[in-house]
Amino acid sequence: MRVEIRPAKADDLAVVQAIYSHHVLKGLASFEEVPPPREEIARRYQEVTATGLPWIVAQYGDAVVGYGYCALYRSRSAYRYSLEDSIYVRHDMHGKGIGKRLLDELIQRCEALGYRQIIAVIGDSANAASINLHAAAGFLRTGTLRSVGFKFGRWVDSVIMQRPLGRGDATTP
Repeated sequence: MRVEIRPAKADDLAVVQAIYSHHVLKGLASFEEVPPPREEIARRYQEVTATGLPWIVAQYGDAVVGYGYCALYRSRSAYRYSLEDSIYVRHDMHGKGIGKRLLDELIQRCEALGYRQIIAVIGDSANAASINLHAAAGFLRTGTLRSVGFKFGRWVDSVIMQRPLGRGDATTP
């Protein structure tokens, strides 16, 4: 069966919330400790898509098995050409290339929109799957923020990775 990548719809948000909730409760990819309700996921979806940025899902057969989106890296105006990506795959679908398909699609869509940098803020320096995924897509590790999170009774790092989009900083926008 083929995985289809498509824009997310409001009907997908219950599944998106379930996928994200698992990561919040069981992993370190998110530094949230309490899963947000579906209404909060809907608010985030609306906020991202209202700016014209992509929020996409991976569909395997009839099931949504992953999602990804890009949001502005920061809200201050000088950051307006920089984005941060977020990708989550259903826990039982890891290792099937779904994250790669989502990330590749996000990169392509954001380049087409004229953005110049994409940043990954990866929870846990031991998160080899996400670090390797981003590295394979051309991201470079630019730093580690040591012990900036405290989850599951331990200190957790954030790994910062960055990739130029399109012409990156070779020209002005």
